[in-house]
Amino acid sequence: MAFELPMFPLGSVLFPHTVLPLRVFEPRYQALVEDCMAGDGRFGVVLIERGSEVGGGETRFRIGTVAQIAGVAELDEGHRLILAVGTNRLEVSDWLADDPYPRAMVEERDHRAENDEELAVAETEQKLRRALALMSEAGYDIGDTGFRLSEDAYVAVQQLCALSPTSPLDAQELLSIDTPVEQLDRLHQLLDEEISVLQQQLASG
Repeated sequence: MAFELPMFPLGSVLFPHTVLPLRVFEPRYQALVEDCMAGDGRFGVVLIERGSEVGGGETRFRIGTVAQIAGVAELDEGHRLILAVGTNRLEVSDWLADDPYPRAMVEERDHRAENDEELAVAETEQKLRRALALMSEAGYDIGDTGFRLSEDAYVAVQQLCALSPTSPLDAQELLSIDTPVEQLDRLHQLLDEEISVLQQQLASG
């Protein structure tokens, strides 16, 4: 059943069961945070298809993620740092008026499957660590790579998707896949492609 949800279009993708830090400064999103904190703390995150995060008027994808505010810190100049956690996928059924901030009618989309425990994440984790190691060798700033995956296989797949060095459009493709098995298969392919490109860069450098 569809329900109304405040929406935060971004230039990046949020996956279920992963963490999203947000620096909020635009008045419309300050109002969104105030209303969320006065309510159940939930808002939707969708990737911007065309346009920018600031100013409005952007075109947005319809598949996104419900986010739950886990913490708020007040910063200088009236800015806020929001820590949110993805809970479940969503699909926008209808965009509403953007006044005072973007809103939409959405439906949550179940993403788990009965055979989630059979997901073989170990090989994809190894590929991700290989890709990150090659990126570091090639001089990319990849930050801390000492991650640990959840023992819940479904959650681990979402973490792998979030940690992988994919483009926002590739990440959107992964989020839009309806089963975690297919998600993992596609991520495997994307990591193979990334590793091949990095190896060629290092060999020619």
